[in-house]
Amino acid sequence: MTYDVLVIGSGPGGYVAAIRAAQLGLKVAVVERENLGGICLNWGCIPTKALLKSAQVYDYIKHAAEYGVKVAQVEAQFSDMVARSRQVADGMSKGVQFLMRKNKIEVLMGTGKLEGKGAVTVTDESGISVLHQAKHIILATGARSRKIDSIPQDGKRIIGYREAMTLKEQPKRMIVVGSGAIGSEFSYFYNSIGTQVTLIEYMPNILPVEDEESSKTMEKIFKKQGITIHTGTSVEKAAVKGNEVEVHISKDGKKETLTADVVLSAVGIEANIENLGLEKLGIKVEKGKVVVNAFYETNVSGIYAIGDLIPGPALAHLASHEAIVCVEKIAGKNPHPIDYTNIPGCTYTYPEVASVGYTEKSAKEAGYSIKVGKFPFSASGKASAAGAKDGFVKLIFDEKYGELLGAHMVGANVTEMIAEIVMARKLETTGHEIITAIHPHPTMSEAVMEAAAAAYGEVIHL
Repeated sequence: MTYDVLVIGSGPGGYVAAIRAAQLGLKVAVVERENLGGICLNWGCIPTKALLKSAQVYDYIKHAAEYGVKVAQVEAQFSDMVARSRQVADGMSKGVQFLMRKNKIEVLMGTGKLEGKGAVTVTDESGISVLHQAKHIILATGARSRKIDSIPQDGKRIIGYREAMTLKEQPKRMIVVGSGAIGSEFSYFYNSIGTQVTLIEYMPNILPVEDEESSKTMEKIFKKQGITIHTGTSVEKAAVKGNEVEVHISKDGKKETLTADVVLSAVGIEANIENLGLEKLGIKVEKGKVVVNAFYETNVSGIYAIGDLIPGPALAHLASHEAIVCVEKIAGKNPHPIDYTNIPGCTYTYPEVASVGYTEKSAKEAGYSIKVGKFPFSASGKASAAGAKDGFVKLIFDEKYGELLGAHMVGANVTEMIAEIVMARKLETTGHEIITAIHPHPTMSEAVMEAAAAAYGEVIHL
């Protein structure tokens, strides 16, 4: 078969690329070796949020008395939480199947491999290979849990994120190595339902890509929730010993051995670039990532890469936008390159963490003189009424022109609130425009207006 666009991988980058290409009148096929929707829908973003919601509901019920509600007995049913998570993921994958049919996109089940310029073989489970031709080929094969020698994953006692979502039994003790979004979210989930969790981070702060104040605030909250945290700590070795795992750690020259039923390795991800045929075509790769231009074309014309395969944050929403820009360029449109300084990041612990743009440190390093405004949720009427007073909204402005440089939030539902800041930065909104934009009362989002006012000495409720 010959296509205008053939996409290898059907995650939030791949399936969005296929749909946008079909909308633009192109003949499209997408290759998928496992499940439509990729890791995000099946083993990442969506099922983890389902688990986290179960934990949040359980947490609410445990604290029901604080809201004047008496509950006689509550028990976390781990297997039922896992089953619900899988049902949610299956439903989303079926939704992508529907979208493929709706947009008349051909789905080729199997493993795709570049065989030459404009040529891809798709090999199915039985080993039968079929050659397909395409004018444009988009690589969107995503990433997987990064494995390191010191923490050898066996899928049972030492696991990655996929196994963490489908364990047969809830562990009594868990050690999580790595405190990025994946590690922190699973730490919150398992701790909330009664597992004794220890979180180990090599960097000085948990959630190390976040603003330091957000990281330190979440560390205090995690400790208050009962999570043991070791920062600035390296894992020298993890080894299974009978029915438990021994983890040898080191901090400031001091060594210690910890034990747990299960160790979750959340030390990052690595791109799925093997066996794609990149070498055959001479496609340039640096530091395990495919090199592309501003419109995602590789050094070989007609071959593109998006999402976790290329440098930049490994985020589903970013992959989707890269897909749209890539396809619109292919179709002869005039898309704008993505502004990588305006990509929101979200961590779905409780409370949540959300951010976009510069941190205080990076803004100063970039040469800005800054104004910083912060509004704590402890001063918010809606947060007090909701029993969600932990956290804050912090906004960073350029002192000279009033440009909104960045935002950092910790609190309930801040992953919903961050979109206002992304839009404001996209529209080059100033601090005074945020202050004079009337926010509804009582809401958590009022904290955005108040934080802007705090930066300019005009805050009312603080």
